[in-house]
Amino acid sequence: MRKLTSTVTTIGLAALFAFAAGVMAQDAKLPGQGLSVLYEELTAPDFIQAVAKSGSTCVIPLGILEKHGPHLPLGSDLLDVRELALRAARQEYTIVFPAYYAGQILEAKHQPGTVAYSAQTMMTMLQETCDELGRNGVQKIILVNGHGGNGPFLHFFCQAQLAGPKDYAVYLFDPSDDPSMDAALKKLRKTTVDGHAGEEETSVMLFNRPDLVHLDRAGEQSGADLDRQSGLKHAYTGIWWYARQPNHYRGDGSFGNEEMGRVIADIETRLLVEMIASVKKDTATLELQKQFFEASAQPLATKQD
Repeated sequence: MRKLTSTVTTIGLAALFAFAAGVMAQDAKLPGQGLSVLYEELTAPDFIQAVAKSGSTCVIPLGILEKHGPHLPLGSDLLDVRELALRAARQEYTIVFPAYYAGQILEAKHQPGTVAYSAQTMMTMLQETCDELGRNGVQKIILVNGHGGNGPFLHFFCQAQLAGPKDYAVYLFDPSDDPSMDAALKKLRKTTVDGHAGEEETSVMLFNRPDLVHLDRAGEQSGADLDRQSGLKHAYTGIWWYARQPNHYRGDGSFGNEEMGRVIADIETRLLVEMIASVKKDTATLELQKQFFEASAQPLATKQD
């Protein structure tokens, strides 16, 4: 992959963190921790202590800047996933990286407010962010994704870590379906079509930041599935989301409620706490990476069991 010029990288980083100031204003010093969990609040000497206290872990909550129906803020995904990371960090100490908005959202370029970075920029910025964390002694980097469109990109990013030796490991929070959540949401759910700025996502924002939700506007646009590629069989295209949801809205957010948001937040927090604790204890991943990188340098010498 060709390295970006310093000018492009600088511009990208400036855009990436410009929005962080507004988010940081919402974060008070976390009580009872001594050290803040917020990367940007730590002094340089405190950072050394935080790396040790965290078990050499750091969470990067990843969001996006995109339309969320007519009623939710552009930064919904990051706002929600950052709150998730902070709730988990209060229970299982880890460092939480600043607001990170560079992800995959090319399918929403036709909507106002969308910031869609190129594939090269996405890869370069996240890789260099991880490299810099590793250089600063963070051996276990946890990616927590708040944006559905980032899924394939982040799975590929994790696989791409095998391209060359590293003294850190990247872990993606990828929880299995939780039966308790499914059961609880089934009792609360009022809609049958959901997926983007609909009932569930609106509920989570009502729980996290009700001041940013304009519930009265949720019905101003349609979140219906148009299914405009219904004739295709066994085929995937990049335009699939636009073909189904041209308003970049799926479901009906007017049915959102704070109780559903609380259920989702509580269960996701529990799962993330479990994941962070397991990553802290994990010794296998870094050792296996070391073995793999050594073997990949001399594939003909690899023992064939």
